[in-house]
Amino acid sequence: MTSAPATSSIDGDGQPVTESSDVHRIHRDNGEIVLIGTAHISRESVDTVTRAILAEQPDCVCVELDQQRYEALKDQHRWKKLNIVQIIKAGQVPFLMANLALASFQKRMGLQTGVKPGEELAAAASTAEENGIRVALVDRNIRTTLLRAWRKTSFWKKINLFATLVAGMFEQTDLDEEELARLRSSDNLSAMLEEMGELLPAAKSILVDERDAWMAYHINRAEGDKIVAVVGAAHIPGIKRCLDDLPDADTIAEMGTIPPKSLLSKILPWLIPAVVVGLFVAGFFFGDRARIMDAAGAWIIANGALSALGTLIAWGHPLTIASAFVAAPITSLNPTIGAGFVTALVQAFISPPTVEDLEKVADDIATVRGWWRNRVTRVLLVFFLSSLGSAIGTFVAFGWLKDLL
Repeated sequence: MTSAPATSSIDGDGQPVTESSDVHRIHRDNGEIVLIGTAHISRESVDTVTRAILAEQPDCVCVELDQQRYEALKDQHRWKKLNIVQIIKAGQVPFLMANLALASFQKRMGLQTGVKPGEELAAAASTAEENGIRVALVDRNIRTTLLRAWRKTSFWKKINLFATLVAGMFEQTDLDEEELARLRSSDNLSAMLEEMGELLPAAKSILVDERDAWMAYHINRAEGDKIVAVVGAAHIPGIKRCLDDLPDADTIAEMGTIPPKSLLSKILPWLIPAVVVGLFVAGFFFGDRARIMDAAGAWIIANGALSALGTLIAWGHPLTIASAFVAAPITSLNPTIGAGFVTALVQAFISPPTVEDLEKVADDIATVRGWWRNRVTRVLLVFFLSSLGSAIGTFVAFGWLKDLL
């Protein structure tokens, strides 16, 4: 495959399309691939994508989406269908929170440009469908991507990744179309990706490099002589490299799998309770039995109080705060259920989200206050902060137990 300089063409209304550095033409033996690099909150990207598809009249339009995100973009009322209790019971709260954290950052950026996150991808799909052009979803499933990034990242890098994700929920950045154009330039993107690779090499490899290879593979397999592919500008350099040296089917199949949990992550949830129980047993047989009650009290206070404090910070209902205090000392000894599971269910039942809350989730995640005001996201905060408090309490109590027993 060879790359060619951008040229000008005419759109469906007879208007000239001026191709810029955002448009890249790649010639292959059986036709041409037109890569369009976009910013997901840019009005200019929306217009560029629409004009280019009308001008090129390709056989297929590939978009940087998986089926789940595609349906979410098409369904503007998806939040109304959210069943928070089912999500809690299915253990999907961490995944939902990660998605909302990413959406929160893009939402706040989009408010400055007046463009909904991913609007250019939705425009690409709708323009293609309206003109009878096939649409191909070429990105990897988002859940697979996030779980691969999480499970292939070391413990301390996970802390760094998590802190970055949380910080992104509240970071304020001023952007306009001029700034977005600067960020889309290859030099700026290369510098940013290199920095990410140094800080979080495993995460960068999975979030960017693997997806570059995945999308290049599926773009190349799209049917037709002329293909238009609409992807984030950050992926353009990697996709072009991968189109020149395509990964094989076995490599792509491996990229589509979720790696098993590490041995440490499997053992650790059982190891801590086992050590705590062992300390109590040792104290009963070999220590001062009079101090066992003090040790039990220390365990209950450390776990219960800190979990309850986390629930309070999340603006949990008073009964939810009480349930955190009662549940945390017990769930800390049971790896199959966490304090957050209990507190989130209690909060959801006592203060269930209203229709208005469901309708406003997409808007409320754009502000710090909105996360606490909306009953849906407040349940998620209760889950997270009560779990965090219980985890901290476990380690605090562990230190007390060693002294008491």
